[in-house]
Amino acid sequence: MKNCFTISLLILFSGLVLLSFRNSSSSEKYVSAYFNKLNDFKALQLELVRFIAESDIHSTKQVEEIKEKINLARINLKGLDFFLRYLEPTTYRKINGPLPVEWETEVFEKFEKPYKREGAGLTLAALYLDEPEIEKDSLLHLIQSSVIATTTFGADSLTNNLKTYHHFFLCNRLFLLNLASIYTTGFECSDTTRIIPELRSMLTNVENIYQSFNESFPNTPLSADYFSKYKNLILYVNTQSSYYSQFDHFSFIRDYVNPLFAENQKLIVAYKVMSKSVVDYTLNKNCNSLFDKSLYYGQNAKGIFNHVTDIEALGEIDRIGKLLFNDPILSGNNLRSCASCHKSQEYFTDTINSTSLQFNHREFLTRNTPTLVNAGYNHLLMMDGKQLTLQNQAKAVICNAQEMGSDEKEVLQKVLSCKDYNKSFTQLLKYTPQEDEITFDHIVSAITFYFSKFSNYYSSFDDAMNQRKQLELSEKNGFNLFMSKAQCATCHFVPQFNGVKPPFVSSEFEVLGTPHDTLFIQLDTDSGRYNVNPSKETLFAFRTGSLRNVEHTKPYMHNGVFTDLKQVIDFYDAGGGAGRGLTIDNQTLSQDSLHLSETEKNDLIAFIKSLNENIAFEIPPKHLPSSTDKALNKRKVGGEY
Repeated sequence: MKNCFTISLLILFSGLVLLSFRNSSSSEKYVSAYFNKLNDFKALQLELVRFIAESDIHSTKQVEEIKEKINLARINLKGLDFFLRYLEPTTYRKINGPLPVEWETEVFEKFEKPYKREGAGLTLAALYLDEPEIEKDSLLHLIQSSVIATTTFGADSLTNNLKTYHHFFLCNRLFLLNLASIYTTGFECSDTTRIIPELRSMLTNVENIYQSFNESFPNTPLSADYFSKYKNLILYVNTQSSYYSQFDHFSFIRDYVNPLFAENQKLIVAYKVMSKSVVDYTLNKNCNSLFDKSLYYGQNAKGIFNHVTDIEALGEIDRIGKLLFNDPILSGNNLRSCASCHKSQEYFTDTINSTSLQFNHREFLTRNTPTLVNAGYNHLLMMDGKQLTLQNQAKAVICNAQEMGSDEKEVLQKVLSCKDYNKSFTQLLKYTPQEDEITFDHIVSAITFYFSKFSNYYSSFDDAMNQRKQLELSEKNGFNLFMSKAQCATCHFVPQFNGVKPPFVSSEFEVLGTPHDTLFIQLDTDSGRYNVNPSKETLFAFRTGSLRNVEHTKPYMHNGVFTDLKQVIDFYDAGGGAGRGLTIDNQTLSQDSLHLSETEKNDLIAFIKSLNENIAFEIPPKHLPSSTDKALNKRKVGGEY
């Protein structure tokens, strides 16, 4: 009776919404097509709810029939994904969420407490059906939540966007970003045999959207060149294998998706497209390649100097930033500098020690030194995501009793006792009118501006994707494995290969089951993200770092437990900690073996090495500024430990 009553309410509510859809539909073909697709999807959802309610979920045959109806609804959803994922991304999680619970802090929410986003819908329902023990009410809840969420997309607050052309090019940009990053990887599709068939269906549906848009908005159409490129993309996908492990992801992105992205970006500029959505917060409309470092901005490297554009002034900020980075004057004992742990010739990390020495010069820190290269492409910093800005990260390290053992007042006093620093910051004050005196923010901003410039370099993989060079076959094969069978790309997203996926407004965390040592006797005790945001989902979770330059940034994992890439790949191949027999109830990495061959592992490593960036590192300064305090003039460039 309970299920029947719930279904009746859903049908009644949905009927009212469907009627409002029809009454609010525009005469334009484009808007009508949207509502028609939404109504069709809603009908399939309701049929799925009815069928589940009437089915025997303990019957293997009927479970398979439920799966087929879920798959039918998924295919239909692909005709709407273009709109839904952009118009209301949080609600979309209820329709096709990849995880039951996600804790995220997005760029526009950085100064708010993280909050729980609960997922529901088709992907989770399909996964639930594979559980050893299932309950009908739980299964129904996943689909009923999806039905209710879908009604959101008929609200005037969203559909009014369809009345102008602006939203279309922004929806399309996100669609193209996802084509490169998630649609071919299995990120939201547990049945890997369906990934490419669903992709084909989506591409056809989007072509219909394109055609109806051009008919409804003839003054701001997609160009003939774009249509030609898109038709070629469809032809290419249709000639590819239906198995995602045999699909040529590399050529798909390089030859088809990236050129389409460039064309769409040009149209965004030409048509003066305006955004009202926080989804577009970090994206750069003037970037014409997915593999351009200006694609999105995660951090403000300039800090307090944000508005400085004068070349000479920026050169001076860089000069003193380099000096300060190598100056142990920032530490409590004048013996440690930023460069003590973040060695510039070692990609701004420490490749010798699993973890660096503590300030007391006796014990070791609990976490490996992370590279500072490409740190700015994260929204949350530190391995647990504790810090929100590069400047706060620098402050936290300087003032940490276990790291540099100083405080803001002491550092400011010592730095200003040096004539060179004092004179430089005094001259730069005119560029920071919000402050009428030199502050600690000036110091840390100079430091972050200095080291962030080393994130502006490119790898051979970038050059290949931008059609400036060719990759070796093993590197290309490795990338295709990365995007499919090896399942790397479901956490390390194109193009930065970190945990920031389109639209690049949040940082993701994963529970891998990292061991205390390579014998896998016990789990490492570091609670990770849990220390910042306590929840059962965040226990032992760590921010997904970038794989760029990773060949040069060993040792690996938050505790430096692995010393080479082969060990890391073997760890993932075996299913993480759980796959090696450790007990981790909330591990997000699948504990099933990937069954990678030695050749496949070597190809993966070859690809990962192709992400090494050709960075022009600088030698440390020969001298440090002298101080009026003679005791400070004994300090050494780079510190002593």
